[in-house]
Amino acid sequence: MGENLGVEFDLKDISESDAFADELVEKGGKRQVPFLIDTEKDVSMYESGDIIDYIRENKPKVEGAATAGKPRVHVSNAVCESCEG
Repeated sequence: MGENLGVEFDLKDISESDAFADELVEKGGKRQVPFLIDTEKDVSMYESGDIIDYIRENKPKVEGAATAGKPRVHVSNAVCESCEG
């Protein structure tokens, strides 16, 4: 989802690393995923619905794009010209 919104993520899978799991508990207080930390705004949260809303509300603005802010729907694996830009 982040890629579709132009947001970069540093994804960490706690099932692959005890260090990631320990970091999650240290930063969030519990071993629950998903967990988002926005280091630029010092915001953290757990619930996926809240995370999705937060990302949508705080995604980078694309200047000059005719389709900026409009949802893009793809029916197949093809990418439309407006999404390639």
